Amino acid sequence: MRQILKRVDALDHRVALITLYSCGLRLGEGLRLQVRDIDSQRRFLHIRGGKGQRDRYVPLPDKTLHYLRQQWKSHRHPTLLFPAKGHSGLGASTATEPMCRTTLQRAFRLALQASGIKKDAHIHTLRHSYATHLLERGENLRQLQVNLGHGSPVITARYAHLTSLCKTQHQKRLDDFMGDL
Repeated sequence: MRQILKRVDALDHRVALITLYSCGLRLGEGLRLQVRDIDSQRRFLHIRGGKGQRDRYVPLPDKTLHYLRQQWKSHRHPTLLFPAKGHSGLGASTATEPMCRTTLQRAFRLALQASGIKKDAHIHTLRHSYATHLLERGENLRQLQVNLGHGSPVITARYAHLTSLCKTQHQKRLDDFMGDL
């Protein structure tokens, strides 16, 4: 993911994609983010009206907060974090709508091509990668379920693909646990 994200040229596109990935957001959730949704003191994003019209709070990494601040300084829109720039590219500060979904999807697709990665990936892959990468680092499935806004751990388990690293770590934990038998 990092290789792909480094290939995104426009600041607003790069920050939007980083936010989706680092917070495990759906495309619509990320694009609808507003300035008021950032709790910089507690390091949380308030996701309003997610799937099923459920609100939730997700952890906000320090680095993502830094990028969001940079992004906001580039347009200073009073409400929207990712405002539509318009055809001239100059209308972000007065936009009435968030960035277009297809604009961000195209930016991701172009970055994927530029990275040379041949896997079939889409913006939603960022969300799956978020779950998988945190699982690889030892995050528990229940916390991922809460962060992703899933009603069922079964859905979260589908997102968190078991990789060879997960299997190796599990084997090591199992060996450590049973080592004194």
